[in-house]
Amino acid sequence: MTTGDESATQPVTTFNTASVCVVRDGALLTVRKRGTHRFMLPGGKLEPGETSADCAVREAREEIGLVLDPTALTELGDWTAVAANEPGAFVQSTVFLAPEHPGHPVASGEIAELRWHRLGTRADDLAPLLSDYVLPALESETHSVGPLRD
Repeated sequence: MTTGDESATQPVTTFNTASVCVVRDGALLTVRKRGTHRFMLPGGKLEPGETSADCAVREAREEIGLVLDPTALTELGDWTAVAANEPGAFVQSTVFLAPEHPGHPVASGEIAELRWHRLGTRADDLAPLLSDYVLPALESETHSVGPLRD
């Protein structure tokens, strides 16, 4: 016999992740993974014993082919949001801002599509972490992340 909403007793899954922001000419690089419809930052789940910065560097290499130095990343923030592609789950992500990089990102691994998202605009197909936290932080005049290379 049930006495109420059984979903209230279901455990909540939170994935620990790290992501990287690549900003060029006033636009943020976003990616869409195969089989999904939401755009997000390059990034993914931490492996056992891996630091957030090392995870962001690994994911940038695997997903967009950029080789970044973990010591050159600037932490933009650490946020928890509804997971874009995992129903009923959350992502807790440390988000880093990458320095200017001479390479050209290329969709690799599980990435189906790259898209440059103009800062100051919104789209309906962005992951909640990106739309609710990352874009406002990048666009904030009070957040000191250095030049956004406009």
